[in-house]
Amino acid sequence: MVSQKLTRLEKIGFGAGDMAVNVVISSMMLIITFFYTDVFGLKPSDMALMFLLVRILDAVSDPLMGMVTDRYTSRWGRYRPYFLFLSVPFGISVFLTFSTPDVDYNAKLVWAYSTYIFVTLMFTAVTIPYISLIGVMTSDPKEKLSANGYRLFFAKVAAFLVTIIVPWMAGADYWEGNLAAGYQTAMGLMAGLAVVMFLFCFFATTERLEHEVEEKPFREQLSLLLKNDQWLILCGVCVLGTTGYVVRGSVALYYAKYYLGGDAGLQSMFLSTGVGAAILAMVASTWITKRYCKVKLFRFSQMAVGVLSLLMYFVVGPNDVALAFILFFLISFVVDLHAPIFWSAIAEVVDYGESKTGKRVAGLAFGGISFCQKAGMGVAGALVGWLLAYFEYEASAQQSEFTLMGIVLMLTIIPGVFHYLVGWLMNRYKITDDEYKSLSAVVQANRKAALASGDVQLDSHNQHNADMASGVK
Repeated sequence: MVSQKLTRLEKIGFGAGDMAVNVVISSMMLIITFFYTDVFGLKPSDMALMFLLVRILDAVSDPLMGMVTDRYTSRWGRYRPYFLFLSVPFGISVFLTFSTPDVDYNAKLVWAYSTYIFVTLMFTAVTIPYISLIGVMTSDPKEKLSANGYRLFFAKVAAFLVTIIVPWMAGADYWEGNLAAGYQTAMGLMAGLAVVMFLFCFFATTERLEHEVEEKPFREQLSLLLKNDQWLILCGVCVLGTTGYVVRGSVALYYAKYYLGGDAGLQSMFLSTGVGAAILAMVASTWITKRYCKVKLFRFSQMAVGVLSLLMYFVVGPNDVALAFILFFLISFVVDLHAPIFWSAIAEVVDYGESKTGKRVAGLAFGGISFCQKAGMGVAGALVGWLLAYFEYEASAQQSEFTLMGIVLMLTIIPGVFHYLVGWLMNRYKITDDEYKSLSAVVQANRKAALASGDVQLDSHNQHNADMASGVK
């Protein structure tokens, strides 16, 4: 297949799409829990149940959206039209989710469910086409890698904007203490930015290649995946790691506000410290894995998070603001050292499965990991709500010692346990660089033999999913 070069403008346009997507991802991981309890006024237990029930939708909506994109195309292409026609509904869903109606509690609960379902469906409707877009933009692996580099950069820009601008803008004196109006305006601004970025992505990118639909029956694909022990390990790692990550991120604002006694400025700085550490971790991980076993880095970094979390719980007091920032930075840095390794590992377990069975299952493998990530987010959201209720949290009030202890536990030891379990589970992951070279040779030999005999026709859609591993969320 002839390689297709991408212009810098097209790579920027592709990255802009991920910036739009991450307006929602960052707000869901870092802000929405605090918003629902302290601004919107939901009871933590009600919020927990909503997070858990609505997340079940992803078990249906993700594969359904994949089937829709497989079946339909248009004069603009197969994936890009969703950015054109759904960008405005997507922005509206974000704006409505962070709007607080002046109604009684039951009506508020209905509003929260309705808007959270709306934003979840809109997120799926634009994200599934987006993560598939790179596969039809170019067939050149180097160009895909370069485009994904732009993508990750713009994703972190979005995270910075959400963590810096939203808490600061929502808590500004202009609102005279009306946090509901502040958050609605701040997230409305983020929603508008997301709409512009999606439209830019639509106009700046081009679909050059034809998408080929997976022909294996779903049941056969699932059966093959369940025989892939390394893929199952990654599923467990994804659920555990995401749960720990989201629990910590969800209570960071509570910690900065109630335990450290910080104003809106300090809250914003605390969140952005974690994002900055994550960016540095991606760079450091690339450098370290050139000199050290990536599987060991993955394993020991997650175990180290457990140790650092334990340390932070015992040594940081309410007045130790500087020490809290330092240890939160270290935890956020170490925990994200595994991220580039994890997302590239999905492509490796796909090859591992093919080397064992002679059949390749990539699309469902990536989709399954995506579902595990969302499942972890749902479990984490519910867990935070239930724990806040257990520790007798009262929104915007003077918190008791018992409640403050719970908030500290949720930032430190509780997520630390999840990450330590991730490190323990990675003891069973065996695809090191040397092992991957060996199984890759087996895969290539099997493919050549199959092509020579005419028995197997490779699925280019599966192949492009594997190629885009470094950019999958």
